[in-house]
Amino acid sequence: MTSIDAADLKRMFDAIAMAIEADKDRLCQLDGVIGDADHGIAMALGFGAVRDALAPLDLAAIEPTALLNTAAKSFLNAVGASSGPLYATAFMRGAVAVKGKANLAGADVIALFQAMAQGIQDRGKAEIGEKTMVDAWLPAAQAAAATHAAGKTLSESLAAAVEAAERGAEATKDMVAAKGRSSRLGERSLGHMDPGAASAVTVISAIRKSLA
Repeated sequence: MTSIDAADLKRMFDAIAMAIEADKDRLCQLDGVIGDADHGIAMALGFGAVRDALAPLDLAAIEPTALLNTAAKSFLNAVGASSGPLYATAFMRGAVAVKGKANLAGADVIALFQAMAQGIQDRGKAEIGEKTMVDAWLPAAQAAAATHAAGKTLSESLAAAVEAAERGAEATKDMVAAKGRSSRLGERSLGHMDPGAASAVTVISAIRKSLA
């Protein structure tokens, strides 16, 4: 895919919603160990709301920025938990990154992806190593940008993002949670994958499959 427009981004969000719904039970089980066992439900609600909000849009008349801002608003309205503001910020930052463009080239998609990851980090005030979704999102964005800068295709860049996200999520098993509800567990959070990092892998994998 050489050029990505609003219709492609809508299909991307549809793919994410479907992937999260399929993964909902696993995400809740992960969250049950170190949280409130509702992360999968919250993510499914959020991306389901995005899918429903985008469905009636006239995709031929809307630019990616407007679509992303609609996604941000609908996700935030549906999810009051911590993931709501984080993903809403991601989509709003992404909207700014591609403002004024009706069609996105590979470099634009990488910029969008980087802006989303940065938005999540900024809103959550988290660093790598604190056992959050940032441990998956930030390495994924860095890998995508580095791979694209090396002259690889968008598909190859997003594949590198997925691999980095998977490694990052796996690494959270060896971390003690420093943010969110799971931080109350201290050392007891060791040995368990962070559910936010796990869902980030699901989201990023769906993005790759949809756009690449």
